[in-house]
Amino acid sequence: MIFLAPGLRLLRTLVWPGWRSCSSTPAQNVQLNKPGNGFSFELTDEQKEFQATARKFALEEIIPVAAEYDRTGEYPVPLIKRAWELGLMNSHIPESCGGLGLGTFEACLITEELAYGCTGVQTAIEANSLGQMPVIIAGNEQQKKKYLGRMTEEPLMCAYCVTEPGAGSDVAGIRTRAERKGDEYVINGQKMWITNGGKANWYFLLARTDPDPRAPASKAFTGFIVEANSPGIQIGRKELNMGQRCSDTRGIVFEDVRVPKENVLIAEGAGFKIAMGAFDKTRPPVAAGAVGLARRALDEATRYALERKTFGKPIVEHQAVAFLLAEMAMKVELARLGYQRAAWEVDAGRRNTFYASIAKAFAGDVANQVATDAVQIFGGNGFNTEYPVEKLMRDAKIYQIYEGTAQIQRVIIAREHLGRHKA
Repeated sequence: MIFLAPGLRLLRTLVWPGWRSCSSTPAQNVQLNKPGNGFSFELTDEQKEFQATARKFALEEIIPVAAEYDRTGEYPVPLIKRAWELGLMNSHIPESCGGLGLGTFEACLITEELAYGCTGVQTAIEANSLGQMPVIIAGNEQQKKKYLGRMTEEPLMCAYCVTEPGAGSDVAGIRTRAERKGDEYVINGQKMWITNGGKANWYFLLARTDPDPRAPASKAFTGFIVEANSPGIQIGRKELNMGQRCSDTRGIVFEDVRVPKENVLIAEGAGFKIAMGAFDKTRPPVAAGAVGLARRALDEATRYALERKTFGKPIVEHQAVAFLLAEMAMKVELARLGYQRAAWEVDAGRRNTFYASIAKAFAGDVANQVATDAVQIFGGNGFNTEYPVEKLMRDAKIYQIYEGTAQIQRVIIAREHLGRHKA
C-alpha cells in the first residue's frame, strides 16, 4: 500500500475525475476529440485548483523566507516537505506508482507559481522531475514502482546526473565509464553541476559503455539508476553560485561504484536517447519557471513605479518607464504562450522538441531581460540587496544555461526548422 501525503489526498479528492497517467491520455485542455474548437485559453477546474494551491504556497510560505535562504544558501528542507505535503512535487509520477500522473501542462502551471516565489526553491523541486523523467519514459514496471513509488511515500529527492566538468552541452563528450562485470556494472568518472547532488536518494546516471571513441552517441551510452548511498560515491562541496543559492549543486565522483544490471534503463546503448528524450518533457517546465521569475520582476517593478515619485509625480507616469513596463508585460505574456504550446504538444502525444526548445530559449532570455529592466526601474535601489529585484536578476541567468544553453536551443531549433523544409 502506497502512502499519500494529506495534501495530496485532498487534491486527489478535489480533482480525481480529471487525473490520468502522464503517459496515457492527453491533458484535458487538449480537446483532440472536438475538432474545430481550436485552442482554448481557459483552464479546467482541476488545473485552476493546482494553480491556486501553488500560488497560495508561494505567496504565503516561500516569499517571506526566500531572501534569507538566498543569504544563507541553506537547503529549503521545510519548504520542500511542505510542497510534498501539498502535492506540488513529483507531479509526473504515474498513478500506478502512487503519484498524481499529471501532464506537462499542469506541471508548468505549478512551476510558474513556485518560481514566482523563489526560483532556487523551484529548481530544487523541479530537479526531481528531471531526475525522474528517464525512469518514467524508459523504466520497466519494477524500476518505476521501486524508485518512483518511494518518492510518493516520503519527501525524497533525486537527481539527473549527466553533466561533467568537460561535457555540458556536448553530452556526447561524456567520459564516465561503465564496464560490465558479470551481473553488475562498475562505474568510474566524475559529474559536475548536479542539482540536488548532495540531497538525492538516487540518481539517473549516463555513462559510456562502448569503449570505442568512434561509436555514435546513439549507441555509446547507457542510462542507469544509481542508489546515492552506493559505496564509492563521493559527494563534492556545495557550489556557491551567482543565484538560486538555496538550490543544492555539487560535483560527484564515482569510483568503482557497482550497479546491478537490473538498474539499466531499457538496454545497454539506449542511454543517450533516453537522456535527450527527457528534455522534451522537462524543458517546458524550465521555461515556466523563467516566466514565473519574469512575472515576479514585472509585478515588483510595477508596484515600485506606482509608488516612487520623481519631478512631482509617480515614475509610472513618465512615458519612458510606462513603455518599459509595457515591453516587460509583452515578453511575459508571449513567453507563457511559448511554454504552454510546448506542454500542449507533448501532452497531445506529439514530438515537441521544436516547441520545447523555442519555449526554453525564449523564456530564458525574457527572464533575464525583464529582471534587468526591473532593476533599471528601481534605479539605485535595484542595485541594493534590501530590494528583491537584484536577487531576481542573479537568479535569472541560469535559465540561459542549464538544461541546454540558449545557444544549444538555437542549434536545435535551426535543425528542426530546416528538417521540416528539407523533408
